Amino acid sequence: MTNLSTVTSADGTTIAYEVHGTGRSLVVVGGALCDRDRLRDTALALAAHATVVTYDRRGRGASGDAPGGPRAGAGGSAAALAREVEDLAALVAAVSPGGAPVAVYGHSSGAALALHAAAAGVPVSRLLLHEPPFGPDTEEQRRAAADYVAGLDAALDEGRNKAAVALFLRVTGLPAEVVDGMRGEPWFAAMAAMAPSLRYDSAAMGDRDGGTVPRDVAGRVAAPTLVRVGGRSPDVMLASARSLVAALPAGRLRVLDGEEHVVPPERLAPVVGAFLAS
Repeated sequence: MTNLSTVTSADGTTIAYEVHGTGRSLVVVGGALCDRDRLRDTALALAAHATVVTYDRRGRGASGDAPGGPRAGAGGSAAALAREVEDLAALVAAVSPGGAPVAVYGHSSGAALALHAAAAGVPVSRLLLHEPPFGPDTEEQRRAAADYVAGLDAALDEGRNKAAVALFLRVTGLPAEVVDGMRGEPWFAAMAAMAPSLRYDSAAMGDRDGGTVPRDVAGRVAAPTLVRVGGRSPDVMLASARSLVAALPAGRLRVLDGEEHVVPPERLAPVVGAFLAS
């Protein structure tokens, strides 16, 4: 059973959210192709430590989107990121009467969005960033990011949503033959319905600028920030996390031994709770 509520963002888009637990507010920002349903187990575990707010980022689940959705091109990416920051600002205002800052937890590309929102002035008391998948500052990374954006734009412009999802999954490291085997699964069609929202994730990650750590953005985040990475994640994730922490005015790093990009809720919740209480 859910407790669905809505808030209206600055451009008139309806953003759906639900609330679990009691205590200090914690807004959870999911990553690519993730909606409230996929976040619910995590939210319920975190609810032992806070009032947890999960929401459907625009273009997903019960949330709306601007007419035509996110646009291709550099201007479209900038606008897409600005709209998502506005969504998060509207959500924080709705769940925190009086405008008091709230804690924000972001996972993967959702962590990148949370970083941009905090830097833009959304009132954040504490920031938890779980493996924002920024790449190394190399030419190879910049070419790979440009290739991904070009492929994503082409697939979405042509209405090939399943191809867009398959491209994203391959970029995350899944072998092509594994992805091909997934395309016939019922849940793959549900992900394909959210495929246009991948442009929002790409914008948050700064793929058009190379997809590397946005050190200038991080430098504007005043809130105490915990950057978390799994001990079994690829080395590039740890290197990215260290680079991000170095750019944050009040950042620190936590490595979760034995974990990867997705951490079980029962392991995640105590770490989050300890940071909120510190």
